[in-house]
Amino acid sequence: MQQSVTVMEVSPRDGLQNEDVILSTEQKLSLVEGAIAAGCRRIEATSFVHPTRVPQMADAEALCAMLPDTDNVRYTGLILNERGYRRLRDTKTIHEAGLVIPATDTFGLKNQGLDVDSAVAMATEVIRDGAQTNFPVQVTIAVAFGCPFEGEVDLKQLLNTAQRLADAGPVELALADTIGVAVPTQVREAFTQLKDKLGELPLRAHFHDTRNTGIANAYASLLAGVSVLDASIGGIGGCPFAPNASGNIATEDLVYMLNRGGIAHGVELAKLLDTASWLQEVLAKLLPSMMLKAGVFPPE
Repeated sequence: MQQSVTVMEVSPRDGLQNEDVILSTEQKLSLVEGAIAAGCRRIEATSFVHPTRVPQMADAEALCAMLPDTDNVRYTGLILNERGYRRLRDTKTIHEAGLVIPATDTFGLKNQGLDVDSAVAMATEVIRDGAQTNFPVQVTIAVAFGCPFEGEVDLKQLLNTAQRLADAGPVELALADTIGVAVPTQVREAFTQLKDKLGELPLRAHFHDTRNTGIANAYASLLAGVSVLDASIGGIGGCPFAPNASGNIATEDLVYMLNRGGIAHGVELAKLLDTASWLQEVLAKLLPSMMLKAGVFPPE
């Protein structure tokens, strides 16, 4: 079991990209600032994708120009291709690129117009460019535990894709349960084998709570040695290109589990709840967060 973990706050990107209400750039900045105030030190700020496909992220450069210049906070931007990578690099404010690579051909073609082999080839070029220019590039394998179009993802196939990506030299590799179908036994097996295969490469996990297994899966990944967990304030999020891919695990729900389990993380639950409550008003709907509904225990 990990004794300390890093929480990657993804609400400004993965959280907002699937919402009908499009926040202003200033409101997105407020969300980022709320995450920073709560102690989040890695934040996925935005994505560099085509604005007609994901209009919620159309102001990526404008938001980046407004991000607080804080020494102990690292901003990540999501990219799907080399064009997005160049846009990200041009901002001068994003600290690392987060590449997304599909686990299946069908999802890759629908999500970014690339099958697995083409996406791995593209990723290899981007990762190597980052290494040559001393710019961190991490990679996430999407639909790693199940695809909405192809169904089950073969573990050997997944590990093979992970090895090919690791060979290019990313700074971190993540598995994403994009449509929330994974269960803890599956998660622990996949990450255990991944850690055995890739050695010291840092691993990250990204879970959606679509079928109410997200927090359990996060715990299983900790048992397998994962050191970074993605989460979204309020539990918002989803993938526009994956049917019924509802929200991420809520950051406040994850932090509650970590607090009660004695696992260090550096994020303040009360401040997360303040921001989640604000976000619920901005989006004008009840958010999935269980902590927003139930409150802290023991009562403060």
